[in-house]
Amino acid sequence: MRKVSLLSIILLFFTFIAQAQVLENIKYGDFQQWIKRTISESAIIGGADKDLYEIGPKQHIVGNKAYSNMGGSPWATSNVYAKVAGVSKGSNAVFPDKRAGGNYCAKLSTIMEHVKTLGIINLDVLVSGSIYLGKMMEPVKNTKSPYSKLDMGVPFNKRPKYLQYDYKVYVPEGAKMIYSSGFGSKKVLEGRKNACEVFILLQQRWEDKDGNIYAKRVGTGRERFYKSSPGWVNGHKLEIHYGDITKESFYKPYMNLVASDRPYYSHNKKGQMKPVQEVGWADENATPTHMIMMFSAGCGTAYEGTIDQTIWIDNVALGY
Repeated sequence: MRKVSLLSIILLFFTFIAQAQVLENIKYGDFQQWIKRTISESAIIGGADKDLYEIGPKQHIVGNKAYSNMGGSPWATSNVYAKVAGVSKGSNAVFPDKRAGGNYCAKLSTIMEHVKTLGIINLDVLVSGSIYLGKMMEPVKNTKSPYSKLDMGVPFNKRPKYLQYDYKVYVPEGAKMIYSSGFGSKKVLEGRKNACEVFILLQQRWEDKDGNIYAKRVGTGRERFYKSSPGWVNGHKLEIHYGDITKESFYKPYMNLVASDRPYYSHNKKGQMKPVQEVGWADENATPTHMIMMFSAGCGTAYEGTIDQTIWIDNVALGY
């Protein structure tokens, strides 16, 4: 009997080990290292130096230089160096921040960027801080089609069960969601409620002979935070669901395929930026070719949001 009991314990132990969940950390996803870029804005808009932050190996870059991911970092941010009609401007809504104990995290806020040109032009542009896997195409030369400046997604062929991360959320009570692109007056978006948002989308992508990019959705994890959290929530798990989820009880409309009128973009094999057209749902057993991951202080389109709404993110990993 003792031998049988011992054997049972050993089998249970190895079953537990086999079922133990494994975490794969996203590189630089502990946000302990940051790149500071100091941009000199044009004299016509005040000539100030502006610090922009990127996620990557610690260093300080001085000068109006287009940024490309450094040190193997997969992360890009909504922070951007723009040069429009010869005028240089920096925008920063993602910051390094410290948690209790001194470790760093990423702070993503919704802010209003002010552009004043010697009393001639006075523009307010709303920016929601975001971080994502991919690249920002700099310098940004215009405000048209903002998503076309973001190369969204990285090659990826695994099937994780969930996205894990620590977070803290601040949503101002009673604050209005507004639209402000700098052109025309600010508009209050009545009847709409903003939220901080996190999503991971797994896709099977392919190109046609003309270099157009298409995709089917393999896996979906997407959630929104409409209220402030009481503090840090550690080890939060966002489950990834495979295949067509539109008939599932947990399904929300924002989990659907990416809308054709506001697609994400990526470089094709010819090096051209093209919209990634999601054309359907892949089989639930399919293997992805790419992963899109984003954390954002807002869930609206470009130039929409709620001022001061903020999400803090730390310790990003994939669970298997």
